[in-house]
Amino acid sequence: MTQKRDHGGGLDAAINKYGGTRADWLDLSTGINPVPYPMPALPGDAWTALPDQAAFDRLYKCARCFWNVPSDAAIIAATGASAIIAALPRTAKPAQVQISGPTYNEHGAAFQASGWQVSDSAQSTMVVVHPNNPDGRLWNEADLNAPFTIIDESFGDVAPDQSLIHLASRPGTVVLKSFGKFWGLAGLRLGFAIGDPTIIAKLTDLLGPWQVSGPALTIGAKALADPQWADETRTRIAADAARLDTLLTRNGADLIGGTTLFRLYKVKGAKATQHQLAQHRVWSRVFPYAPDWLRLGLPATDRWAQLEAAF
Repeated sequence: MTQKRDHGGGLDAAINKYGGTRADWLDLSTGINPVPYPMPALPGDAWTALPDQAAFDRLYKCARCFWNVPSDAAIIAATGASAIIAALPRTAKPAQVQISGPTYNEHGAAFQASGWQVSDSAQSTMVVVHPNNPDGRLWNEADLNAPFTIIDESFGDVAPDQSLIHLASRPGTVVLKSFGKFWGLAGLRLGFAIGDPTIIAKLTDLLGPWQVSGPALTIGAKALADPQWADETRTRIAADAARLDTLLTRNGADLIGGTTLFRLYKVKGAKATQHQLAQHRVWSRVFPYAPDWLRLGLPATDRWAQLEAAF
């Protein structure tokens, strides 16, 4: 049996242990925007018809504009960045891949499942998460020189000025984008791979036709064509991240990393702090490899009082 990998979420397990209902709980274990993009009205055929090429073309046009995608880079959308992460190792012959940790563990798992060896010093293939999850590390372009380079910018939309999307025009490079986190619609399942047309063509074959639902195509295009919402959201989450830092540091935690969608703190005992918060129906993220690390996402606008009461 495959061992379940460590992630945020798992609210059902918290409810089973501590009680309450989902409505009672404030889930801060993920870095998902708690104020999602407002759902637009959907045409009836978004649900009833197979997605057509025109819908994909609209989505890709909006994505190219929003992310300033180089004209010679190809693009494909899928049911979340996770589907792309699982498929990418199969676009090349298995060898060694450099994945410096700690980082999002699905990359290493996907490469290992496809027969690759994960290393700290591989020369031909590397994967970086930019900004990194969970510590928010930003990578330098000069360090990304492997012939096959994957740059996961799932949290990159909080800081577009730091994006490495211009590298998507470089042979052997793929940049990943996630729709669920910044736009707060993780359940929509929408992600993008942008880069070397040869690699994107292989991904297209692996993912098959109609790889994105009609509703996701419509909502994704609408959101990506709304830069005002994105700008206002960046301002709001930056203020909320600062408010969260004030609360945690006032209660003895040290800020050691993160992005404006999630913050990483050093505490005396992460498990004990998670237990304390859970008594107030607040769920947090701890890490098996770092017993003093606690990660918290942002509460929704009307849920701050519940978090503050937990301390």
